[in-house]
Amino acid sequence: MYDLLSGMRIVEGSAFVAAPIGGMTLAQMGADVIRYDDIGGPLDGRRWPITAEGKSLYWANLNKGKRSLAVDLRSPEGQEIVAALMTAPGANAGMVVTNLPSRPWRSFETLRERRPDMIMVEVLGQRDGSPAVDYTVNAMTGFPFITGDSDDGAPVNSVIPAWDLFAGMNLVAGLLAAERKRRDTGEGRHIRVALLDAALTAVSALGYYAEVAVNGTDRPKLGNHLFGTYGRGFRCADGKWVYLAMLTPRQVGAMRDLIGADAFDALAAKHKADLNLEADRFRLRDEIDALVEPWVSSRPLAEVEAALRAGGVLFAPYRTVREALEDDPTLVRDNPLFEEVDQPGIGRFPAAGLPLWFDGMERGPVVRAPKWGEHTDEILTGVLDMSDGEIGKLHDKGVVAGPTD
Repeated sequence: MYDLLSGMRIVEGSAFVAAPIGGMTLAQMGADVIRYDDIGGPLDGRRWPITAEGKSLYWANLNKGKRSLAVDLRSPEGQEIVAALMTAPGANAGMVVTNLPSRPWRSFETLRERRPDMIMVEVLGQRDGSPAVDYTVNAMTGFPFITGDSDDGAPVNSVIPAWDLFAGMNLVAGLLAAERKRRDTGEGRHIRVALLDAALTAVSALGYYAEVAVNGTDRPKLGNHLFGTYGRGFRCADGKWVYLAMLTPRQVGAMRDLIGADAFDALAAKHKADLNLEADRFRLRDEIDALVEPWVSSRPLAEVEAALRAGGVLFAPYRTVREALEDDPTLVRDNPLFEEVDQPGIGRFPAAGLPLWFDGMERGPVVRAPKWGEHTDEILTGVLDMSDGEIGKLHDKGVVAGPTD
């Protein structure tokens, strides 16, 4: 964690990916992010992957660095506690991030009546409030009909919730922009980011819709081929896989030297092509495959890696998740991005910090996710200035709860 946002307090009402990763990013930059959940446990508190004991590894990794408040969200007293936290005074307070369904007691309009300079960033499914999740949004973008092998017309969904992640980063940008504007003008702001809009923005920025509008063509399925230039995955003699790419003339020359200049030159002459040009490499990708594949498939991965590295070809070995963790210590185990955390009820595992490196600033430790309700009493005391007696009565009535596994 850094101390870039030290002193800033953000209240998070969230579930699943987009808002939690946005809140976690703010926490890793030093903000005090208070996540509130119902006493029965977070909506996403048992989401897979889970341990053998049913503990959510998903939740533990998306909520690092936050504080946790457990409260009965159906009771008027519990709702008042959360609303008071959201609208608590202070120049660095009065900020909310959420992707929970709107309710009158926690709506922006209601909270603004208590604090006119309120800032709320709300993640929606679709802009009109209709529900959507990453997987349904992905189906609408067009990507599933581009992903997969060229001989299979079925749509292929991504296993990465890319649009959740992108929306979460837009949440962070929106909140920080609104907070800066509030410092200048004293005005609050309600910011909405729809998951579908975030996805469409990314697809547009990458030129996919312009490609259809201007060229009148749909991009085909290309398998593992790199669109518009040359790159593909190949299987080595020992059954392992490597991805190699030729993006620059220097890399083309290096691959030409490895495979054999005569074969490369003959291919170029046959098709009157210049393989230093991306368009020609893409056009002749199958013919280049026929030259590269025998060279790769006759050698074990270690030999392929050594030759590609020495020649200056861009490449990467394919790794399973287990191999990434256990076989290549530079990726995770010895990577300064990661630290081992000891998560109550789960045990020790490597957890990543913020992937930003600020010159001249010390990176603090990666802070584990809280137990549910771990900070209930200290939040009620420190933020709402409640006495021990008041907090005790709330516990007795079941309005709030302390830490649970």
